[in-house]
Amino acid sequence: MDEHIDEALKQVRYKVMTDSSDLETIYRLRYTCYRAQRSIAENEFGRMTDPFDETANCVHVAVLMNDEVLAALRLHLVSKLSHVSPTLEVFPEVLDRVENDETVLDPTRFVISPKVRGSRVPLHFLALRIPFLAAMFYGIDWALAPVRSEHTAFYRRYLGYKPELEARVYPGLKKPVQLLIANFREQRDAVLARTPVFGPVSEFPNANIAFPELSEVYAPSQKRRFKVA
Repeated sequence: MDEHIDEALKQVRYKVMTDSSDLETIYRLRYTCYRAQRSIAENEFGRMTDPFDETANCVHVAVLMNDEVLAALRLHLVSKLSHVSPTLEVFPEVLDRVENDETVLDPTRFVISPKVRGSRVPLHFLALRIPFLAAMFYGIDWALAPVRSEHTAFYRRYLGYKPELEARVYPGLKKPVQLLIANFREQRDAVLARTPVFGPVSEFPNANIAFPELSEVYAPSQKRRFKVA
């Protein structure tokens, strides 16, 4: 699998999406993906978005191949400066376990283009590098994973997540999601030892991500940070 991922990393690039046209591409990819899984109702606009897409602590990242967006994911950074997060609205009790200076990463709207599903390109691994690298860059303490029950095994096996709360109805989705949580600082080294490609890969410059600092709305954890190469 690592060989397939290395080969794919030579062909893809990661991009933080900020322009309205880029975001529109993501919203339309989301709609296509969620409709293919019958997870949302049909709408006349052919796009899927919500108010959380526009919050100041939100970062949209896409995976491109041949300049085409094939996967995307959005991140919400939670710290003492902002508790805005779609998953924390559904599972608010998570904040009870977070100390004042600790941070939370909430990755949502993880989508992969249906046209590459079943292909040899391991887009799920490439896309899941996004929250892992973000957790490293932003010095995250706790990483959330709001996922459907059939996807929990992957997160537990490869990323060290543990079940936290039972499935609940998630805004805008027909199917409920379960919440998994990872203590990122405890799991980080073990994950990198098992699957190094989740971390920085200096030999493939396009595989790096230029995350924004977001200093006005995000305060890094006071614990030691792990810098991304």
